Amino acid sequence: MGTAAGASADGTGGGRTITTRVPARLDRLPWSRWHWTIVIGLGTVWILDGLEVTVVGNIASRLSEPGSGLAISSSQVTGTAAALYVAGACTGALFWGRLTDRHGRKKLFMITLAVYLAATALTSLSFAPWWFFTFRFLTGFGIGGEYAAINSAIDELIPAYYRGRVDLIINGSFWVGAVGGSLLSIVALNTDFLAKDVGWRLTFALGVVLGLVILLVRRNVPESPRWLLIHGREREAEEIVTSIERRVTAEKGVPLPEPAGELVIHQRPGVTFAEIARTVFHDYRRRAVLGFSLFVGQAFLYNAITFGFGAILTRFFDVPTGDTGYYFAVIAVGNFLGPLLLGKLFDTVGRRVMISSTYLLSGLFLFLTAWLFGRGVLTAGTLTACWCVVLFFASAGASSAYLTVSEIFPMETRAMSIAFFYALGTAAGGISGPLLFADLTGTGKVSDTVLAFQIGAGLMCAAGLVAAVLAVQAERRPLEEIATPLTAAGGGAAKTRT
Repeated sequence: MGTAAGASADGTGGGRTITTRVPARLDRLPWSRWHWTIVIGLGTVWILDGLEVTVVGNIASRLSEPGSGLAISSSQVTGTAAALYVAGACTGALFWGRLTDRHGRKKLFMITLAVYLAATALTSLSFAPWWFFTFRFLTGFGIGGEYAAINSAIDELIPAYYRGRVDLIINGSFWVGAVGGSLLSIVALNTDFLAKDVGWRLTFALGVVLGLVILLVRRNVPESPRWLLIHGREREAEEIVTSIERRVTAEKGVPLPEPAGELVIHQRPGVTFAEIARTVFHDYRRRAVLGFSLFVGQAFLYNAITFGFGAILTRFFDVPTGDTGYYFAVIAVGNFLGPLLLGKLFDTVGRRVMISSTYLLSGLFLFLTAWLFGRGVLTAGTLTACWCVVLFFASAGASSAYLTVSEIFPMETRAMSIAFFYALGTAAGGISGPLLFADLTGTGKVSDTVLAFQIGAGLMCAAGLVAAVLAVQAERRPLEEIATPLTAAGGGAAKTRT
């Protein structure tokens, strides 16, 4: 239990010093049904994101055909619309990330999902390119906020022993949605079942229905007790943790072990933006370099290359538009298997070894794929097989980027740190990437596509080398030990400066 010095009667004031064991109590919990509730309530939104992005990539050719109901070119869908979606995500991450740190994880992850759903629904009603572009941007604006709010909440609610694998699998579940989006696009593009101007609209509408179900489940996810503690609401934090402990004890049928350690913090209403910037870029500048490198590498590879996978198949291998979904479903499975099978190793072998190796291996295999593609020895099937290998490792690495920036900075800056590095890295690779890649593949020259592959591979390898030197060994360690909270007695940056 927490004890307070100078606490107000209602437990809502600020500026007090409290001693608490709430973080230790959360970290010593065994895995339970309650933790699955968190995974389902928070993590499943990435399935929607994967479905959304994949559907757009696969239906690009159909949208550009006469009779689609939308006068738009394929390059506008995979280039302009893709870049706007990412630009919206970057903007949304920064906007919602700051609010998440100030107003709490739960309030924001409910609002951001609502924004995402509304924008997706309105995308399905597109009648002109400007409408489609506008709501692709706003859909990204909502999903950007999800990245900050969801990853903050997950890391603060999941026990340290399981944090790495759970975070990786949840972020990797994007590719479960990608499988669904690929298969869904096959039906949507089949004019024997649906008219040209109807199928693609129904795919967006289905995403809205699934999102509403997630919204209902998410209502049962509590606010982060860690966030409540530093904002003068320790009574609520105690009640939430006590309730969780009762549920876990009843399920397991044995008493819980005693929590190890306690934390003394000085509560205050919030942290200024200047303090966040100073903490991240001065006190933790090596970690800032690490976060930026990881996000640039993975953002360019994924946002620049996978957005155009369908176009490569149709342009270079004469794969019919309606069949591209089958190929993408295969590489999506490879993507999900990476975090699923390698995730545990991030908690056992360790962060530094696994992050650096997954980035380096994916980059090296991508270089090999580019070489084979340039020599003209690949078919649509063998190219897909190469991509499965590349993305098996790249997906685990990319998911670890979100894990890294969500656990290596002080709690008061967590959501904003996730938002900033996501926005900065994704802006570098995710906005310029789709535009550049659309131009390169649009020329129809093999050498231009090879160049795009090589750029993505080079950035992934560079990020892997940075991780080999700078990655933080955060496996199985409490968040408060990895980066002491700024509100902790003695000051966070002074205690954990690397």
